[in-house]
Amino acid sequence: MTWVDVRERLPRSGTPMAAAITGRYPADSTTESDTAVGKEFWLVRPMYFTTLHWSEDGAEHRDCFVDSDGVVRLPYGLASAETVTHWAELPTLPGRMTHAVLGEDVPSALRNAWGARPTA
Repeated sequence: MTWVDVRERLPRSGTPMAAAITGRYPADSTTESDTAVGKEFWLVRPMYFTTLHWSEDGAEHRDCFVDSDGVVRLPYGLASAETVTHWAELPTLPGRMTHAVLGEDVPSALRNAWGARPTA
């Protein structure tokens, strides 16, 4: 895995990735550990990058990182409570050159990756 500094380069739009995020846990947050409240953090989350994103509240975001919960994070250096410092492309699926397989192609892709025969 190769980490890229967001100050040097941003990923292509739609790219799924691991993103290193930094920020500070709010003083009133409920975290898994009470010792984390109010402390700075730097952690990795799966996200994707997009050049244009519309939040559920209708807000427009450009050149941002979005996680599976729809939380938008901006590249480091921009005004945001939590920012992305680095990113790395996720590996492709086993035996594939893509990050996703959808629909009726999934069973055969899984069989090929496992080297197994059809079960039914």
